[in-house]
Amino acid sequence: MLRKRAIKLRCPTCKKLVKPGASDFPFCSECCRTIDLGKWASGAYVISSPITDQSDAIDGDSEDDVER
Repeated sequence: MLRKRAIKLRCPTCKKLVKPGASDFPFCSECCRTIDLGKWASGAYVISSPITDQSDAIDGDSEDDVER
């Protein structure tokens, strides 16, 4: 018989174990939720944009201009 493996989830702020049904999920408490929100608001967390090579962008533009 196969047994389901329990997944252990941790709070992203303090790393304490969190139950999936917790009211503050995925955080362990309102305090950790507020700390995380503050990091987003202050710019500590950022979502980066894809890196593009400027020379590829320039070369691509010049080819379009030649065809016209």
